[in-house]
Amino acid sequence: MSYPHLLAMQLNHRNMLLSPSQSTARLRSSCVTIKIAMAHRLIQIILDTLFPLTCLSCRQEGLLLCDQCLAKIPFQLEQHCPICEHHSTPAGRTCLACCTRSSLDGMLVATSYQSRIISHAIHCFKYRFAESLHEPLGKILVNALSHSELTLPDLILPVPLHPRRLRWRGFNQSWLLAQYLAEHLTPGFSISTTESSLIRQRYTHPQAQVKKHAARAQNIRGAFQVPKESRPEIAGKNILLVDDVATTGATIFECAKALKKSGAKSVFALVIARQSFKTDKH
Repeated sequence: MSYPHLLAMQLNHRNMLLSPSQSTARLRSSCVTIKIAMAHRLIQIILDTLFPLTCLSCRQEGLLLCDQCLAKIPFQLEQHCPICEHHSTPAGRTCLACCTRSSLDGMLVATSYQSRIISHAIHCFKYRFAESLHEPLGKILVNALSHSELTLPDLILPVPLHPRRLRWRGFNQSWLLAQYLAEHLTPGFSISTTESSLIRQRYTHPQAQVKKHAARAQNIRGAFQVPKESRPEIAGKNILLVDDVATTGATIFECAKALKKSGAKSVFALVIARQSFKTDKH
């Protein structure tokens, strides 16, 4: 049996138990949600024993992305303005021509989505429920930020998921990455991070299913909000917004708008990779 087929079978066996059912999606009680999360953890341990994980690249048993293969992933040396994507800028800062029309001060892209390992790992992380991938992918973010000229943020925030989407996936991949970054960016010192200071206030269609550039911006417009009680935590702070992958950037731009509206001093984004958007841009 070929490795891709073996990996698919391995992940499918895991997903049969890890994917939340439709009945689970209807549960609203926080107690039930906690019990489900604990059950997922227990099932994860059992599945790790029955179906050992192998590296997506070299097939070595133990991790979905081993340290040896992780070390071979190149950093994105040249960074561009996240708005126009034309001007090369230090650490992906928003260029002068675009800074007046965006709330985002810049976006650092850690590596290239063209890398087969990266694109495959992100897909497994988001759609195969491979939660353990947050550690190697988190290392990529730590290394990218450590080697950039950016100053340390006051607060690290994940791009939030709507509760409906969170119940379907079982975890917010951006929150896992944000937590890893906060704990490992500065050894011996943890940067503040929270998932409650920025929320998704309405459900939107997944951006991957929206094929036009303008439709993506419309789909996500006004979807994010800083709760009133969280505004003092945001005001005057340098915010680092973390997500796994950006395409048009519409989601991150809307998050930055909500944060700036609540008084954030600066909003910079950090993503693993940026995916090309090749469909109709009108």
